[in-house]
Amino acid sequence: MRRTAARAGGTVSHSGAQAPGAEPDGEVPEPEPAPAPVPAQQQESLRTEFPFHLPRGYVDESGTVHRDGMMRLSTARDELVPLRDVRVQENPAFLSVVLLGRVITRLGTLPMVHDGIVENMFASDLAFLQDFYRQINAEGHTRAAVRCPHCTEPFEVELGGSRLGES
Repeated sequence: MRRTAARAGGTVSHSGAQAPGAEPDGEVPEPEPAPAPVPAQQQESLRTEFPFHLPRGYVDESGTVHRDGMMRLSTARDELVPLRDVRVQENPAFLSVVLLGRVITRLGTLPMVHDGIVENMFASDLAFLQDFYRQINAEGHTRAAVRCPHCTEPFEVELGGSRLGES
């Protein structure tokens, strides 16, 4: 004898007698299948790389100026590994240079980007990249809307730290 799942209107008894709400042949219709999963292209995707354009540009040994680049989102590892770097331990200001060297994935036609390239950038480009890093890793902003617990007046607070790697 075939068992079927119970439905709201009735069931099939084990004796074969028709239960209220059952089909004329004595069986309850099969439940409808669950909806199919959403195809991958319709699922929300996380954007992990962001294009940028440097204000001045990095000038390589041959005199070529590189302005267009790509920066990826930072991971916890990206922020932790530079802390073991001797240069960062001796001079904490070097943290942003090492960190940016890890997250910049492309700069112009350079075959590779590393902290030595970031170290030789103009100060205005370094400042631009530090701000850009904060923006993309804080989903576009580092401010949060809050309300005063005493007067209930709304205001914004800055969540970002003063240097890269601080939160």
